[in-house]
Amino acid sequence: MHIRFAAALALTAATSLQAQTARPAPQTATTPPAPAATPLVDYATATPASGSWMWTQVAGGSEATFVNASAMPQLTIHCTVASRRVTISRPATGAAPFLSVWTSSATRNLPSSYLPATGRLTADLSAFDPFLDAIVFSRGRLAIGVSGQATLVVPAWAEAARVVEDCRA
Repeated sequence: MHIRFAAALALTAATSLQAQTARPAPQTATTPPAPAATPLVDYATATPASGSWMWTQVAGGSEATFVNASAMPQLTIHCTVASRRVTISRPATGAAPFLSVWTSSATRNLPSSYLPATGRLTADLSAFDPFLDAIVFSRGRLAIGVSGQATLVVPAWAEAARVVEDCRA
């Protein structure tokens, strides 16, 4: 009796696992091949950089800045209310095509531009982009990567949410 129950349970678990496994979409002549998958790093257990977030109201909007233990800005999330745009920026040594942003629920490579006068790499999003919700609701930490530099992992505090909220109001 116990063996039958265990066998039925194992069969149910295997069927359930197969149902949850995503299968790639079939390729057709009009569908371009999917790009090669790149391994995603999970920063859920990474140790965040030491420092703190600060929210400030600035002309035309607001911004949240993460500063390290030496009070040097490492990451800024800025809202320009007039255009309803949110800009994410971090110091960089040079131009890079993307600012890679990891949250606990989503990852995205944001097209970026380098500002030599400030030495910062920036990415711009609409205030209503759903990816900002992923940043705001990230569990515990968020990571910002730039090619050629170490990924910056910061704690997810409420200051980023306040900036996004300011831009959407």
